[in-house]
Amino acid sequence: MAEKSDGFKIICDNRQARFLYEILETYEAGIELKGTEVKAIRDGKANLRDGFALIRNGEAWLLNVHISPHDTASQYFNHDPRRTRKLLLHKKEIRTLTGKAEQQGLTLVPLKMYLKRGLVKVSIGLGKGKKLHDKREDIKQRDDKRDMARAMKR
Repeated sequence: MAEKSDGFKIICDNRQARFLYEILETYEAGIELKGTEVKAIRDGKANLRDGFALIRNGEAWLLNVHISPHDTASQYFNHDPRRTRKLLLHKKEIRTLTGKAEQQGLTLVPLKMYLKRGLVKVSIGLGKGKKLHDKREDIKQRDDKRDMARAMKR
């Protein structure tokens, strides 16, 4: 599940997002977390599948991302698994994201969660929803690539 390369340790990857959305731009953001959340993320107990980001009052928020409660921490100190977490972005990035999300009707989707130099980071993608025929085209291209790779092996 977790792979290492160039100081990165990928915790979780939202592969479904690339299927559902056409990703136009990506941004790297930090997350405001509690201690038990960091411990759970280091154990690889995070899920980005249903998550999305919003911009409210000049701040970016990550919603509906599931981070499982840590096993060894008591219930008193543990966190709510689906709580709203603040994303740490520069004001200039937030302004550009606000403009693009409102004017063009784009969505902010979390793509990856990873550790970078000991800090938890999230890759946020600015995406446009795909139509059904676009998804079918992607499946067709993926199958064609797989068939070509099999033919080249033989």
